[in-house]
Amino acid sequence: MADGTVPVKCLVWDLDNTLWQGTLLEDDEVRLPDAVRDVIVTLDSRGILQSVASKNDHDLAWQKLERLGIAEYFLLPAIGWGPKSDSVRRIADELRFAHTAIAFIDDQPAERAEVTYHLPEVRCYSHEQVLDLPGLPEFTPAAVTEDSRQRRRMYQANFRRAAEQSAFTGPDEDFLRSLELVMRIAGAEKEDLARVEELTLRTSQMNATGVHYSDSALRELCDDPAHDVLVISMADRFGPHGAVGVLLLARNAEFWHLKLLATSCRVVSFGAGAVILNWLIGQAFKAGVHLVADLRQTGRNRMMEIAYRFAGFTTDPCTCTSACGTPPEADVQRLHLVPDHRNEPATMRLVSEGLPPG
Repeated sequence: MADGTVPVKCLVWDLDNTLWQGTLLEDDEVRLPDAVRDVIVTLDSRGILQSVASKNDHDLAWQKLERLGIAEYFLLPAIGWGPKSDSVRRIADELRFAHTAIAFIDDQPAERAEVTYHLPEVRCYSHEQVLDLPGLPEFTPAAVTEDSRQRRRMYQANFRRAAEQSAFTGPDEDFLRSLELVMRIAGAEKEDLARVEELTLRTSQMNATGVHYSDSALRELCDDPAHDVLVISMADRFGPHGAVGVLLLARNAEFWHLKLLATSCRVVSFGAGAVILNWLIGQAFKAGVHLVADLRQTGRNRMMEIAYRFAGFTTDPCTCTSACGTPPEADVQRLHLVPDHRNEPATMRLVSEGLPPG
């Protein structure tokens, strides 16, 4: 964030006398104030996930959340009688979030102290601060994208997808085909740039160069007719994956220069990188141009190098008549596509109108 505050990615709620007024096991008629409901909806619209850590009867508490019409907002609820620090830790682990990205709110000082003792990086808040949360900087992301607004639904879809995969007994490729995956590749719109910047910043294992492009740099590239900034999104029968990749391409008369390819790690198992590269190879073949790609080894992006190699890129000398632009930087390899490479069949449907006229 601009002020250096670490953003909260997930808020974990206590229930009795925090989320609702009253104690469920003493009085079934607990009350959810409209202002608290508004906080839940507001945080959800900003892409902040929410969960529950409550000492309660699980079935009674969940039924009450359903009757109140808010159960859908809470992922991985931990409702039982164990220590709340264990519940918060389990939620963080299943979401794969660092403890610094987790917040916990409870009316009991002893419960907050117990969580703080075992999980010192988790930020704790009193029930008296509930209505103040949307105004705090850690709950106010710098930008709210369409992916942010859909984040909870994407996580819920992923949980359903993972559950079906664990029960699937056939080959992996059969499971992928059963998902009815659809990939879309399209030119970036201005409203996409916040998510594109996030992808270049946060994606390390599947980032070909490790370079971070700021929002302002991306806007300049979008306005530059010599460059294409393409956004890759995916969906399947469980729901949207959102924007999962970015491709930065400079096109010249004799060759195309792939300056950056970055994809989210959560779509690696679907073979997204290979599908993107095969699509680009096909586009270059149609245009009759040579294709080169930048690769900077970062120590974490070995999988991306493998993806390039499998797609047919090599460090062999260039075969095109031009010099393929300026020499690469010292720590950048310039990979060249082997001319007789043949694409592998994909396990997903790709939707694209092709590249805009160059």
